[in-house]
Amino acid sequence: MELETSVYRPNVAVYDSPDGVEVRGRYDQVFAKILTRDALGFVAELQREFRGHVRYAMECRREVKRRYNSGAVPGFDPSTKFIRDGEWVCASVPPAVADRRVEITGPVERKMIINALNSGAKVFMADFEDALSPSWENLMRGQVNLKDAVDGSITFNDKARNKVYKLNDQVAKLFVRPRGWHLPEAHILIDGEPATGCLVDFGLYFFHNYAKFRQTQGSGFGPFFYLPKMEHSREAKIWNSVFERAEKMAGIERGSIRATVLIETLPAVFQMNEILYELRDHSVGLNCGRWDYIFSYVKTFQAHPDRLLPDRVLVGMGQHFMRSYSDLLIRTCHKRGVHAMGGMAAQIPIRDDPKANEMALDLVKKDKLREVRAGHDGTWAAHPGLIPICMDAFSHMGNNPNQIKSMKRDDASAITEEDLLQIPRGVRTLEGLRLNTRVGIQYLAAWLTGSGSVPLYNLMEDAATAEISRVQNWQWIRYGVELDGDGLGVRVSKELFGRVVEEEMERIEKEVGKDKFKRGMYKEACKMFTKQCTAAELDDFLTLAVYDHIVAHYPINASRL
Repeated sequence: MELETSVYRPNVAVYDSPDGVEVRGRYDQVFAKILTRDALGFVAELQREFRGHVRYAMECRREVKRRYNSGAVPGFDPSTKFIRDGEWVCASVPPAVADRRVEITGPVERKMIINALNSGAKVFMADFEDALSPSWENLMRGQVNLKDAVDGSITFNDKARNKVYKLNDQVAKLFVRPRGWHLPEAHILIDGEPATGCLVDFGLYFFHNYAKFRQTQGSGFGPFFYLPKMEHSREAKIWNSVFERAEKMAGIERGSIRATVLIETLPAVFQMNEILYELRDHSVGLNCGRWDYIFSYVKTFQAHPDRLLPDRVLVGMGQHFMRSYSDLLIRTCHKRGVHAMGGMAAQIPIRDDPKANEMALDLVKKDKLREVRAGHDGTWAAHPGLIPICMDAFSHMGNNPNQIKSMKRDDASAITEEDLLQIPRGVRTLEGLRLNTRVGIQYLAAWLTGSGSVPLYNLMEDAATAEISRVQNWQWIRYGVELDGDGLGVRVSKELFGRVVEEEMERIEKEVGKDKFKRGMYKEACKMFTKQCTAAELDDFLTLAVYDHIVAHYPINASRL
């Protein structure tokens, strides 16, 4: 929906918020138990203390982007060589999360949380970020759901299946992923400006759950987090300060909060030691966020026509730059005494095609065996059906909870900047352009209607896939690339892309059915996606560019600034 204009109306129920805090999202009595005066006060304290640091970090991102667009490439920072060469280690891994061999991920939806915690995985990463469309309803229901999960009371009554879901006695350890530094929360204004999305996600969750979590989940540690989309250690330093501030507020020991950082941007791969160093009292490792990493490669080199990617389905872990990134991450983490987590298996079991299902699961098995043999301590799965396969692959570790001490990967110390930047090999095809377009439009249509985790063509897709699809289309159109894999010598142009969009919209309508197509936001998504792919300048994030379409302001009493 479009951004609504608020009108003052008296006698409307409002949240009890402290001075300078204005909640513009829909009032709900259940949400009010999350949005208490004290909880909002804590979020406001974080916002006021760190907003200047966040603004500076975002300006640094823009400056670095200008440099890359002028021909520069990322590399290791000479000024922090002392950190990379030093013999320091991070704080010891808490016993509660020593074994993380299989982690399942998904949005903070009620049924999803129960199924994931019951799945048999060691960890569930509950996601406020790429697997969630950040509408007010989704965010606040997510906070309610997590509070119920931490205190053990969460249930879900599926009336369609006549089934009640509840937690087992043994459940996965809970990690929470807040949004990235760049995303605002437009439904909460602090001193007249939108709050920082991740401080809202973190602040509300921590405030309500730290005490219970440390009792039931963390064995005296926690809460545990995943931190996305960082590009530089200065951003990790802000998180470290946020954690220290939260620990001080709660009166718990420094180093109680622990976090794993996703290395999912190209600049961050050159900052892995520095990121761990800034978070050394609060770190439990790094993770290969490989789909966003590919997106970041294209975005970083958007002004470099000599660094065009092949079809995105060809950019896997067999590519030299991807393997180098994974190997260096393992080496870095194990040198510093923390987990090196592998990447996502996004496959969904294919129930109506046993042969295709067997082939898909075989790919998962090979990928996970590659990870464990390389030295990863654990991996990600998007569907509970993949957990046994992943567990079986990681039984390669034997009785050890991880490989931190047994797989040092000293050979990876020879990895160079050139290895990490090597241009991926492969062809570009019309089918690659079509798949990008078809997936991008369908994902965005789902996101606009409240779904951030979307099953498409036997894969569970989140925002990362839509981002890769968008930026690759943009790059191919911008530079008129030759589709050299088709043998036709056709070059991509706006005209060709326009025809592809028309044809793929017809295909989408056939695949989803006329009724769903009519009810859904496919036409709106098509316009937005097409605009993004043909823009003169590439937007940094699709989800930021279209965020206003899911913001819904509600009437409130006069602000108390």
